[in-house]
Amino acid sequence: MNDTLRQLTTILEQRKSANADDSYVASLHQKGLNKILEKVGEECVETIIAAKDAKLSGDTDELIKETADLWFHSLVMLSHLDESADSVLQELRRRFDISGLEEKASRTD
Repeated sequence: MNDTLRQLTTILEQRKSANADDSYVASLHQKGLNKILEKVGEECVETIIAAKDAKLSGDTDELIKETADLWFHSLVMLSHLDESADSVLQELRRRFDISGLEEKASRTD
């Protein structure tokens, strides 16, 4: 796993049980999965808007920031469900030699 993802995974696991008054991550875990999913959805929409804006302006700064927010909240979601970025990376590695069309078709049956 990438060093940044490994470090972030470790931090997220530590903060999972921290005091919610002192940790944003702990407060999300305390509020539960629905709140975490709400944040993932919110960040997803903001990322889409930033991508459309970047296409028009050529400036990708906001796109990068919003994508980082989306990834971060997705990692919190995975952590809440006792999963990690490593599981996602393993799945991506599994797909290396599979056509995207073939992989998608295998999920629709």
